[in-house]
Amino acid sequence: MRLTTKGRFAVTAMIDLGMRQHKGPVTLAGISQRQSISLSYLEQLFAKLRRHSLVESTRGPGGGYRLGKSAADISVADIIFAVDEPLDATLCGGRGNCDNDQRCMTHELWTNLNRQMIDYLDSVSLADLVAQQHQNAHAAPRPASVAPMPVGSRWATGGARATADESTTV
Repeated sequence: MRLTTKGRFAVTAMIDLGMRQHKGPVTLAGISQRQSISLSYLEQLFAKLRRHSLVESTRGPGGGYRLGKSAADISVADIIFAVDEPLDATLCGGRGNCDNDQRCMTHELWTNLNRQMIDYLDSVSLADLVAQQHQNAHAAPRPASVAPMPVGSRWATGGARATADESTTV
């Protein structure tokens, strides 16, 4: 299970659109240039987004795209589902026939993960992501650093559990 390029690009393009639409319609060529996404790929994505009423288009000189509804009313899940991005951790596509036409032993685990993932993506609005980008743009640049691993994380020490004394910050 993974989020593919299609879903990532759709969310990125929608954030770009949300950040710039107050100046008027936003062109796909502009999004393409700023985000390094091919124009033809954006055209395919925006056709799907338009069919789901997430964006509206204006033709002609000065034309382009704007959001079809308020950014606060568009969730990341809406965007991902609009571009036909499957979010399913099960092998059977949720049908329950993953092991010789029967549920596999981990079916409920993956089904619950699907629910958690969809609930989370549904809780994040495009407005949240646009605000985050505006905040990041106005924040003072900081030197790159590696976030410390949480105490007790087995990844902090290459597989062994870290204790409070072994945890370090970089």
